[in-house]
Amino acid sequence: MVGGGMRQAGVVAAAALHALDHHVDRLADDHSRARRLAEGLAALPGVDIAAETVETNILVFAVPDAPSFCAALDRDGVKMIPLDERRVRAVTHLDVDDAAIEQALQAAAGAIRGMTGAAAS
Repeated sequence: MVGGGMRQAGVVAAAALHALDHHVDRLADDHSRARRLAEGLAALPGVDIAAETVETNILVFAVPDAPSFCAALDRDGVKMIPLDERRVRAVTHLDVDDAAIEQALQAAAGAIRGMTGAAAS
């Protein structure tokens, strides 16, 4: 019944229903971690993000070379997606804890340092 004539829609709807039943209370954790990630990224040279505007678990920011930045993060076990040549999308979720935010920030600092030669910290 859920999803109409599209088979895949039922699977997506089932996941959404499960999330509504079991994970709504912890959404604030995802939002808080996204804000922490945004604040840490904003402190890095070459990263353009208005951390104060991050209100959900999704953030978009700019770096000089998004594909290279994301590739460097991937080598450190951090997954972010380049949206275009400059913009990157990051999402916090159930599998992203406080330690993962710190890992992402360290990896981001290293990636920026590698791209620009700046002393990112």
